[in-house]
Amino acid sequence: MNFFLKFEKTFIFIIKMFLFIILTLIFFASFSDAIPQIKKINRTFVISVLMFITSIYTSTKLYGDVAIGKKSTKEIRDSAILGTFIADFVTFITLHIMNISSTNYQEFSEKYFIENNSNLAYVNKPEFSKFFFHYIKNTIFPSFLNLTLSFLMQIFIIYIFTKSFNIFYFKINKPKNSLIIFENQKDLLYLVSKIKKNSFRWNIKDIIKYNDKQILKKINKNEVIFFLNIPTNSRAFLLQYCYKHNKQMCIYPNVCDVMVYCSTMLSADDATFYSTTDYEMSFEQIIVKRIGDIIFATVALILTIPLSLISAIAIKLYDKGPIIFKQKRLTINGKEFNLLKFRSMIVNADQNVKNKMAKKDDFRITPVGKIMRKFRIDEIPQFLNILKGDLSVVGPRPERIEHIKEFQEKLPEFKYRLKVKAGLTGLAQVMGKYSTTPKDKLILDLSYIQKYSLWLDIKIIIKTLIIFLKTDTAEGISKIEKNTIEFIKQKLNTKNSKQN
Repeated sequence: MNFFLKFEKTFIFIIKMFLFIILTLIFFASFSDAIPQIKKINRTFVISVLMFITSIYTSTKLYGDVAIGKKSTKEIRDSAILGTFIADFVTFITLHIMNISSTNYQEFSEKYFIENNSNLAYVNKPEFSKFFFHYIKNTIFPSFLNLTLSFLMQIFIIYIFTKSFNIFYFKINKPKNSLIIFENQKDLLYLVSKIKKNSFRWNIKDIIKYNDKQILKKINKNEVIFFLNIPTNSRAFLLQYCYKHNKQMCIYPNVCDVMVYCSTMLSADDATFYSTTDYEMSFEQIIVKRIGDIIFATVALILTIPLSLISAIAIKLYDKGPIIFKQKRLTINGKEFNLLKFRSMIVNADQNVKNKMAKKDDFRITPVGKIMRKFRIDEIPQFLNILKGDLSVVGPRPERIEHIKEFQEKLPEFKYRLKVKAGLTGLAQVMGKYSTTPKDKLILDLSYIQKYSLWLDIKIIIKTLIIFLKTDTAEGISKIEKNTIEFIKQKLNTKNSKQN
C-alpha cells in the first residue's frame, strides 16, 4: 500500500494508458474486416493508431481527464466517453481517407469495365467521382455499423473500468480528514453541502470559526483545510501556518482572489510583481472571434433546420401560442437586446409570477418545453442573435435586466461581466450548473474575461458537449438538503460541548 502511495501518479498514468490501449484495440478490431489494410503494420495502420491515441488523449484532457481518485466515477466516465467518441469519429474519417487510394481506384476501374465493357479491349478509366460515390455507398455507409458497435463496446469497458479503479483507489486512499474554517454560517450552509457531495475525497471532521481559540489545534489534526470567506488579515496568518505545517489548503475565492489568480508575473529589474492582464480584447482578437462566430452560427443554423422545424410544429400544436419567445437581456457595455428562444413555457408565463427564475419542476414549463430544455433545443434561435452581433458563441451568459439589478445589490462587481459580449455558452456553463449561485458564476465569468484566448474559446465550445451527459446542469434552483443543516449543527454543538 505504501509502495502504491509513493508512486501514485505513475500508477494512475499506467492505468490510463492501459484503458486507452484497450479502447484502441476494440476500435481497430471492429474495422479489421471492413478495411483489411489495418491487419498488418503499414502506413495506414501506424497513422490511424497514432491519430486515435492522440485524439483520445487530447479530448479527454479537454473534458477533465481520466482523473482517477480526483473526481467522481460519473465525471471520469463522462470525460472518457466523450473523448472516445471524438477519437472514434476522427480516426474513422482518417481510415477512410487513407483507404481511398490509387490501388482501390484501380481495382474498382478494372471491376467496373469487366462488368460493363467486357468486349472492349481498352477504355478510359471511369471518372473518380463514380468511384468516390461507389466507395461511400458500399464501404463508408456499411462501416457506420462497425463504428456504432465499437462505441457501444467501448462504453461498456469504460463503465467497468472507471467504476472498478475508482473503488480500488478509494479503498487504498481513504477520504482526507478536513477542517472547515468559516466566518458566518450563511456561507457555511451552502458550501458544506458542496463539499459533502465529494465525501469520497474529503471527510469533514471539524467546523470552526476563524477566530476560535482552538483553531491551531484543529488545523494540526486535519490534512485539508478549507477557508470560507475569511477576513484578509486572519486568512494571511492561517495560510502561513498551514503552509509551514504542509497542510493542503482549499480557498473559496472572492472577486479580488480571481484578479490575483489570473495575473501574470512581471519583473522590474530584480523585483517581482503580479500584473493583471488587459481586460479588453485586441483588435485582431475581436475580428477573429467575430468571423468565428459568423461561421459557427451559420453552420449550426443549417444543421439544425430539421430540429427547428420539428420544435416549431410541436410548440404550435400543443397550445397554438407563439413559437419564438423574446426577452430583454444585457450584453457588452450594458447594451439591451432581445434574446431569442423557442418558447418552452406557457403563454404569458411571467404575468402572474414576475421575474421568477425557472425551477426543475416549474408548472409553467410545457411538456414540449421540458424536452427542449433537457437537450438545449430551445436555445437554437440564439444563433440568429450571434449572426446579428448581440451574442458571441462564448462569453458570459446574458442575464435579465431585473436579475442584474438584484445581483448587484449583493455583488457590486457583477457589472464587470459586461466588459465583454455575452455568449451562448461560457465557462460558468461548462463548469457550473443552472443552480450555481450568482457569486460562483461571477467568479467563473471574470476568470474567462481575464484569461481570454482563442484556445480557451475552443476548449469551452468542445466542453459544452459534456452538458448533454449531465442531468443537473439544466435544473432550477435547488434547496440545501436538511441533513446538511443537521450535520453542521452537530459539528458545532460537539465543539461547544467539548469546550464547556
